Amino acid sequence: MMEPQAISVAEVLHQRRSIRSYRDQPVSRKLIEQILVSAQWAPSAHNRQPWRFVIIEQVHHRERLAAAMGARLRTDLLADGVPLPQIEADCARSRKRILAAPALILICLSMVDMDAYPDEKRAQAEFLMAVQSVAMAGQNLMLAAHAAGLASCWLCAPLFCPQTVTDCLDLPEDWQAQGLITLGYAADQREKSRKPIVEALLWR
Repeated sequence: MMEPQAISVAEVLHQRRSIRSYRDQPVSRKLIEQILVSAQWAPSAHNRQPWRFVIIEQVHHRERLAAAMGARLRTDLLADGVPLPQIEADCARSRKRILAAPALILICLSMVDMDAYPDEKRAQAEFLMAVQSVAMAGQNLMLAAHAAGLASCWLCAPLFCPQTVTDCLDLPEDWQAQGLITLGYAADQREKSRKPIVEALLWR
């Protein structure tokens, strides 16, 4: 049996893609736990580690979440005047992404251990620092997944219906949903490009 080849950090960074289609192959708890350990080694503001993770295993939790998020999406799109066929297609796509992923992880933010300020300006800055910390943990999670042979995709939909997510999963009061990360063994490949780095640089 051949040993798996080592992969460099640069290769992980350049090769990772957002994949939404997965093979019908489960992801073990052990592998998920290993990936989450890598996630928690992300840098964080004051080293407070404001991330929280919910591994959604139970089918009834997934179905309830998909239905509730779909209902909220439908209501919002109807209010926007989106044509009904497009609404139904969007809701069906959302439901499929939640139910078809072999593993589903909700990444949340908690302000419990962050600094508190009496003024809105500093309080908002502290909140944004926590958001950035959670995002870096999510990036670690997806990079670790790629290095382990898994594909992933970050779904931002929970930001549009945070209370719906909280109610469906009975989350602790301080856990604020930030993103839903799907994990699995890729069923397809995606090629993506990036703009030339010079377009995003400003030297001073």
